[in-house]
Amino acid sequence: MPELLTTATPAALMVATERAATCWRAGGVVAFPTETVYGLGAAARNPQAIERVYAAKGRPRHHPLIVHLPDLEAMADWGVANEAAWQLARRFWPGPLTLVLPRAAHVLDALTGGQATVALRVPSHPVALALLRAFGDGVAAPSANRYGHISPTRAEHVIGDYRDDDGLLVIDGGPCGVGVESTIVDCSGVSPRLLRLGGLSVSDIAASLGVDAASLQGLQAAEPPRVPGTLARHYAPRTPTLVTRTGVAHPSDAAVLALRDRPAGHDGPWLKLPTDPRGAAELLYALLRELDSAGAERIELEAVPEEAAWAVIADRLKRAAEPLEELP
Repeated sequence: MPELLTTATPAALMVATERAATCWRAGGVVAFPTETVYGLGAAARNPQAIERVYAAKGRPRHHPLIVHLPDLEAMADWGVANEAAWQLARRFWPGPLTLVLPRAAHVLDALTGGQATVALRVPSHPVALALLRAFGDGVAAPSANRYGHISPTRAEHVIGDYRDDDGLLVIDGGPCGVGVESTIVDCSGVSPRLLRLGGLSVSDIAASLGVDAASLQGLQAAEPPRVPGTLARHYAPRTPTLVTRTGVAHPSDAAVLALRDRPAGHDGPWLKLPTDPRGAAELLYALLRELDSAGAERIELEAVPEEAAWAVIADRLKRAAEPLEELP
């Protein structure tokens, strides 16, 4: 069983911070909270530690990792930033934005999947910042779930995924406030491009750069993956999962996630998403995990509104479902 440390009091936070920094310096792995999801972190300059992260997750080695930094100034040590990157970093860091930049010379291939770019961000969660600043360097941290499974937004989700890992240290910082992964923007070329939808809206990014949101649309997937979380099936329950239209009749024993109340006659598990996009994002993964553990033969996810504010939720529902399977 992983070791769990709380951060509920200043004294507890100090103990957790010291333990995490010591663990990272020794080449260990620490699961810690960010505002988006919990991360599975290791020292980003230590190839053996990075390998432990890949092995723990069961993650393919060619999938790049995001380096979490203690502050904005550290970006210059890890990547080559153009004016657009600095502009976005100054506006949105700390926060749920990851920037892809040409990598610095010292950056390990293990971090980048052998690519010429590196992904960087400064999280805004106070516990994450305390840990990173105590460590004083970059921490490579994908989401702290088994590869392809639903991302964890609470410490108990991490414990559930790594129940047999006695060497893992888990820092409990409470539920994640954003609830979905960071937005990823590629600033390695002439013009910024969106690579992954996430916790920061595309409209906010476009407004900061003074461009139209449509001009940011880039590759949402590539081979090999440019960035994490862009596979067709990802963030997925283990239970077979389908996406349906809103308001359809579901089998009475199916586990359902929807924006509406349970209809009369439905006997299976039924969970309701908050009707505002921010609230829905915050609870999405926790609700998916609850449905996944309900023992139903399948999960059915009702589609969300086709509006920009709901785009990240729609993206995650699509990736949680079986490919090319949509009920009429």
